[in-house]
Amino acid sequence: MELTAAEVAKHVGGEVIGDAKLVLRGIAPAESAGPDDLVFAEQADYFARAEASQASAILVSTDHSTSAKTLIRVPNARVAFAKALGLFFSEPVFPAGVHPSAQVAKSAVIDPTVRIGPFCVIDERVRIGPRAVLDGGNYIGADCVLGEDARLFPRVVLYARTQVGNRVRIHAGAVIGADGFGYVFDQGRHLKVPQIGNVVIQDDVEIGANSAVDRAALGTTVIGKGTKIDNLVQVGHNVTLGEHCILCGQVGIAGSTKVGSYVTMAGQVGIAGHLTIGNKATLGAQSGLMNDVPEGQTWLYTPAQPDRQVKRMLIAMQRLPELLRRVSELEKQLEDIEKRGKE
Repeated sequence: MELTAAEVAKHVGGEVIGDAKLVLRGIAPAESAGPDDLVFAEQADYFARAEASQASAILVSTDHSTSAKTLIRVPNARVAFAKALGLFFSEPVFPAGVHPSAQVAKSAVIDPTVRIGPFCVIDERVRIGPRAVLDGGNYIGADCVLGEDARLFPRVVLYARTQVGNRVRIHAGAVIGADGFGYVFDQGRHLKVPQIGNVVIQDDVEIGANSAVDRAALGTTVIGKGTKIDNLVQVGHNVTLGEHCILCGQVGIAGSTKVGSYVTMAGQVGIAGHLTIGNKATLGAQSGLMNDVPEGQTWLYTPAQPDRQVKRMLIAMQRLPELLRRVSELEKQLEDIEKRGKE
């Protein structure tokens, strides 16, 4: 696609410093950019590389100036970068229709604009809204609902009665609505607790590859509007995730935990069941959480604790070798004093 610098600036909410009629054909890293490319420079060192590149224009959010390049100056370069990428590399448009290899139940209600790819199975009473796309190899269980513009990448599985909102994206291999991990110990064996609830995924959620969201034992497991879930994440039964949360790779949340909105969980966070995590809380990487987290707090470490407390503890741990050395010296001095006293 060809766009002028002025057209890009209008789309991202910026201003052009230099040649507004400059034609741009793509976005690239500074190291591989060509003369028709736009490059992104959020920090000073990035700007130096961008200025030395072959690119004709730089997307910036600072007061940098250059005589060699056209600048598109914006309030936030990272946000503008995301918007500009969508201009140059738009989502593919899939033709509507049902592949001959797909199996669609007669009771399913499918909007005529939907794309159903090869080897999909659509069970009884499923409802799929306008412009939804099922890439291929998808299984959609009975009574599931998919909203408009939803997209399921290959081999996504939706168990029965799962509800997926508008503009939801679920990546390859994800399983939504499998049985929650519920058992009771009875007479020397683990007795399964039937999981008869469902999963509701609200609008504008994205779920990464090979992640799992389990159905509730009773009631509903909920993924709130705008929440983004990375690859290899496990969300247990009856969990409620608020709106616009971020869950990074390999997060695991045990059953019945309630998570507020705008919560961030870094990689490999593990959360025990039946906890409450307040709005805008942050959990650092590899935190093991076993207590409720108040609103707005940052917790770290295992067992997870408030960040200031953990930082004091880590500083103290760094001083331990020196402290042990000094204690050893004091012990030797005491021994010498005791020996002299006995002489």
